[in-house]
Amino acid sequence: MSSDFYTSFILPHAGIIIKICRAYTDTKEDFEDYYQEVCLQIWRSRDNFNDQSEWSTWIYRLSLNVCLTLLKSSKKKKQVILSGHQPVDRPEDSTSDFSDESLAQLYAAIRQLSEVDRAVILLYLEEKSYQEISVIIGTNANNIGVRIKRIKERLKKILDGKVN
Repeated sequence: MSSDFYTSFILPHAGIIIKICRAYTDTKEDFEDYYQEVCLQIWRSRDNFNDQSEWSTWIYRLSLNVCLTLLKSSKKKKQVILSGHQPVDRPEDSTSDFSDESLAQLYAAIRQLSEVDRAVILLYLEEKSYQEISVIIGTNANNIGVRIKRIKERLKKILDGKVN
């Protein structure tokens, strides 16, 4: 990947990538791996971008797909390790690697949501319209408002300590 491509096409959208990667990782090391893989996949897939959507929408979708794929791969590895009775070195829900405590709590709560709900709330927090969210997620725009309301209620319960 050239530094020009990174500077021109990825760096302006780094905030999007960071938020998505952070929502799907528990540790700084995992975050860095996810971020690097997303950037690599953007570079590898750049020729597949067509002008049917905004570049930022395409990056959202690609970032989500990469993170979900890595998350599923990670879960499979943990299952193999646990079934082989090998020790696990790190706690699964460690948020101490992120510096801002309240932000870390929010991301820890977001990580307790389903994979799709995480994506929806991240897009909502990015102030995407219901229509944009539906295009990125691949669902009906009519359901997004209701889903966001339910997600916000669940996040409130998680942050208030009423849900594990």
